Amino acid sequence: MQINQKNQENQVQDSSCVKYSSRLQNWPVQIKLAPIKAPYFEGAKLLIAADCTAYAYASFHEEFIKGKITLIGCPKLDDVQYSEKLTQIITNNSIQSVTIVRMEVPCCGGLELSAKNALQASGKFIPWQVVTIGIDGNIVE
Repeated sequence: MQINQKNQENQVQDSSCVKYSSRLQNWPVQIKLAPIKAPYFEGAKLLIAADCTAYAYASFHEEFIKGKITLIGCPKLDDVQYSEKLTQIITNNSIQSVTIVRMEVPCCGGLELSAKNALQASGKFIPWQVVTIGIDGNIVE
């Protein structure tokens, strides 16, 4: 599918004038590779994001990664249930909040469901939210 961006006003004319910095604070970021316990999880605001979201949403680093510990995955391609690993991470660390960022496509529902199940299974009451990115790169909800 080709995406025709309607609002071209926000494009920078000369990209050589702009320097962006990564806001990533942890490595590895893949859910499958992340440790269950790590110092960076203590007191963390956790971002659980679908792989495609960072490519679809132009300001992803500034609006979602900044100030958070990032975990990413794709339930369609990874062929794994994330619930157990995410439950262990949430249970074994003092996570302050969870933000789930997914695409509007059906396959991302698996990531959202895994994160919600992990929050519930942890037995902790942690503030959480879901943000859905449209395939056109805009926030849907």
